[in-house]
Amino acid sequence: MKKMSRAALVGAAAVSSVVLVSAPAFAHVSVQPEGTAAKGGYAVVDFKVPNERDDAATTQLEVAFPTDHPLASVMPEPVPGWKAVVTKSKLDKPLTLHGEKITEAVSKVTWTATGSGDAKGIQPGYFQKFPVSIGQLPTDADQLVFKAIQTYDNKQVVRWIEPQQKGQEEPENPAPTLELSAATDDEHGASGASATDDHKETAAASSDTSSGSDTTARVLGIVGIAVGAAGVAFGVLAGRRRTNS
Repeated sequence: MKKMSRAALVGAAAVSSVVLVSAPAFAHVSVQPEGTAAKGGYAVVDFKVPNERDDAATTQLEVAFPTDHPLASVMPEPVPGWKAVVTKSKLDKPLTLHGEKITEAVSKVTWTATGSGDAKGIQPGYFQKFPVSIGQLPTDADQLVFKAIQTYDNKQVVRWIEPQQKGQEEPENPAPTLELSAATDDEHGASGASATDDHKETAAASSDTSSGSDTTARVLGIVGIAVGAAGVAFGVLAGRRRTNS
């Protein structure tokens, strides 16, 4: 029992050390796509904001969008208890999107908590996701770096603006980084489009097969009825002949 207890204590201590060491690496503003973020397409991404404080609530998030790969289309999804403000800036070099020349792009989105009391902002021990539809994603980049500023109700500000350098350890305040996947055939980057089309074709083929099967069954049924009727008639005639004889 003593040996088992010591082993349990050692195991618990090891787990605790892992949690304590790993926690800071996850407690920062990050960005992840809902599905995929394919080059040249569109995607919905979530900015995930955890509360790192025990005695303060996060009441504002400001995300700066990349200027080296500007995004012409940025649409935040409404988040209850928060107000989103989209800021656009003039482009030094206009973009062409769907045949139209774009002279400005979104440079920043700011979310501000609108609630009151304990219902205002992100409380200690919680996190909040801020979904945004973005596009058209660049085709000449493997990732997009966003710089985020997190503000608490006690006026403390945390700047998540340090880019991750390849081959180096994660910085203390890493900037949210969106990894882009390979381009798809669908210009809108909807990875499920081809699967949907395949499903429709399969359904149509199945429908045609089912329709053909129903037609065949009906024809066989009619033939069966006709054969049965002929058999009954033959039986009646045969009976009459026997009676007459």
